[in-house]
Amino acid sequence: MLTVHHLNNSRSQRVLWMLEELGIDYAIERYERDPATMLAPQSLRAVHPLGKSPVITDGGVTLAESGAILEYLAEQYGDGALAPAPGSPEYRNYRYWMHYAEGSAMPPLLLKLVTSRIANARMPFFAKPIARKIAASLDAGFVDPQLSLHFGYIAEALERSGWFVGDAFSVADIQMSFPLEAGAQRGPAAAHPSIRAFLERIHARPAYRRALEKGGPYAFAE
Repeated sequence: MLTVHHLNNSRSQRVLWMLEELGIDYAIERYERDPATMLAPQSLRAVHPLGKSPVITDGGVTLAESGAILEYLAEQYGDGALAPAPGSPEYRNYRYWMHYAEGSAMPPLLLKLVTSRIANARMPFFAKPIARKIAASLDAGFVDPQLSLHFGYIAEALERSGWFVGDAFSVADIQMSFPLEAGAQRGPAAAHPSIRAFLERIHARPAYRRALEKGGPYAFAE
């Protein structure tokens, strides 16, 4: 049986959602973040050398990376659902958003997380003002302008039809969900009506709700 190696509060929630949309039977192997470091446990390295989630095992296949996993599931089990026909203009747009999610949208969000941790890190009292000044400078000079640029671009794309590929829900919407959920907490994503509406639509989907029930607590959906 296909198994999802699922880490709490992580990108693997997207994989559970995808499987629920497709109606595939699967098992969940659960892992918990270290409460101090928020990193995945070392036990995940027994599944994949990088020790990160999501990872799936499907027979003799072990596959990591959200986009690769979602594309594999669409190709192996989708039977043409949730993805446009290969070679079509819609397919090229679909592949673009599948790569954009992690390649372009997530890096500034990760930097925002890093600068927030720098500003709030435990350190000698005399070092805190310097650390906070560095973090604020990075945010103002690079991180926040990049977040505004990307979420403005995403919001404009969603204004056209409400979905990322044409006027129909697709795997690209599942892939893009994590940066938008994270951006609603760490960045200016929630300031855009089209992004808020997108999040409301996906959170109301029955398959999304079922994935939450099976996956457990997921802070980004709150």
